[in-house]
Amino acid sequence: MALFRRKPKLPADKRPALEPDERVSAWARASGDGVVVATNRGLWLPGQHRLGWHEIHKAAWSGRELVITPASVVEERAGYAVVADQPFLSTVLLDPGDVPDQVRTRVTRSVAYTEHHPLPEGGGVRVVARRVSGVDGLTWTARYDPGTPPDEAAVDDLVEAARVTTTPA
Repeated sequence: MALFRRKPKLPADKRPALEPDERVSAWARASGDGVVVATNRGLWLPGQHRLGWHEIHKAAWSGRELVITPASVVEERAGYAVVADQPFLSTVLLDPGDVPDQVRTRVTRSVAYTEHHPLPEGGGVRVVARRVSGVDGLTWTARYDPGTPPDEAAVDDLVEAARVTTTPA
């Protein structure tokens, strides 16, 4: 009986087109003929481009199914971007291995600051600073609550205040 089992290597024909400094941290066979690959830079889902860890708003693991809610930039503002959720992506993992743990750990680790704020005209916005692999400093985003009218001036002030509180003295 072996104390340590070697994890099987990712088959070469299933390996996504990784960047030169990108390395595989975990992978799992998915339903159909696909694989899910977690790297230091992000998550590769079957038939998809890589989602950076900072682009994943939510991730849920049911014990069989991995459900990812990606976010994308809908507007660039001075010093931050407004993001919105995209349709969720669901994949059944046949032998999940370390993939669910890597997803949870890396998405959580990418968040450096998060705070929800009510807005003067109603609704609210979440201001988030994330660590992006390969980028120095923090990347700032704002996500409006559903149905909240955009309030650029108020959100500009909230992001700036958050920056001040996270900048070392």
